[in-house]
Amino acid sequence: MSTTTTPTPPASPTTGGAATVPLSLSARIQGLGGNMRQYGILCALVVIVLLFQVLTDGKLLLPNNVASLIQQNAYVMVLAIGMVMVIVAGHIDLSVGSVVAFIGGLVALSMKNMDLPWLLAVLLGLAVGAVVGAWQGYWIAYVGIPAFIVTLAGMLIFRGLAIVLVGVTISGFPQGFIDISNGSLPNFLGYVANGDLVTLAIGALTIAAIVFSQFRARAVLRKHSLATEPVGLFATKLVLIAGLIGALTWVLSQSAKGTPIVLVIVGVLILAYTFLMGRTVFGRHIYAIGGNQHAAILSGVNTRQVNFWIFVNMGLLAGVAAVVTTSRAGAAVAAAGQNFELDAIAACFIGGAAVTGGIGRISGAIIGALIMGVLNMGLSIMSVDPAWQQAIKGFVLLLAVAFDLINKRRAGTR
Repeated sequence: MSTTTTPTPPASPTTGGAATVPLSLSARIQGLGGNMRQYGILCALVVIVLLFQVLTDGKLLLPNNVASLIQQNAYVMVLAIGMVMVIVAGHIDLSVGSVVAFIGGLVALSMKNMDLPWLLAVLLGLAVGAVVGAWQGYWIAYVGIPAFIVTLAGMLIFRGLAIVLVGVTISGFPQGFIDISNGSLPNFLGYVANGDLVTLAIGALTIAAIVFSQFRARAVLRKHSLATEPVGLFATKLVLIAGLIGALTWVLSQSAKGTPIVLVIVGVLILAYTFLMGRTVFGRHIYAIGGNQHAAILSGVNTRQVNFWIFVNMGLLAGVAAVVTTSRAGAAVAAAGQNFELDAIAACFIGGAAVTGGIGRISGAIIGALIMGVLNMGLSIMSVDPAWQQAIKGFVLLLAVAFDLINKRRAGTR
């Protein structure tokens, strides 16, 4: 026949004979580049850790220092989880530091003056955090005031209320409350080579869960004929992640108390919110709003409702951070939470969140928080002046955002 026809693309060998268009080389390279950018922040964390390990003569990774690193920076990780959701949706929250001080004072007063059991006081703090988030979310989502203005007002309002509530330092809390941030899981399995078996078991389960989830995600991508990483890169990534978690687990198992309780709390939050952002309709709606709000509205997304619940969630996590911070300090003070919002925002941007919204991951925010924590601890061990520490962290934030913007411009040019 003389009729010209377009040849049918060959069936993919992984789809059981279904006709699918094979990925072009450029598409594969582009996907690989995206993955490399995701791994770049993890590699940066490793480099910074090794650098400070050398500069501090091996003190940074001493077991007790690693445990302290987690306990001291748990509040940043908790706040960064909520902040990355806010940033992905195209907003910002400047009030979380003041909310932490306000709720911390409220929890302290409920235990000292109202004689509430510490668990009920914690639940009260979380509930108040959600109410604060609902208050701010209402003005943002339903009245239409920009989040920057609403949360700037919230920063002033709740800092003032914190000063009113906590006129003097409040201390003397129950041991159960103190243990939230300062305690560790009980060792009921014994030790092996001076390592806490409970910690080692948790690390092994974590590695197994990550490997399983990665293989499952890869199988889903291949099933739908979507781009996947080369086998070598995929295997290298898993080995690197397993090695890092294994090394961290071993070091923690050698510490005086083993696995910090607050690490378990943060780990549960990371798993829950990673699932929320990656596997639920609500998470996809957050990305849709940040990517293109008008398109999201035309697609039927209830943007007001989603924005409202984003800030309710941020208030709830601010309550968690308030409990963690007050427990860690063993006291409530009106000045608590100073610059917490800046730490959380910096962690998100260092971790790869886009200034314009639509891009960001929970894992990236956590890695960004760890980078901030390593910088703080490493510079403190080296006795660097606090003023210089602030300046260095500012340069790191600036470079991270500049790197993100340069990568986007290059991708747009290609």
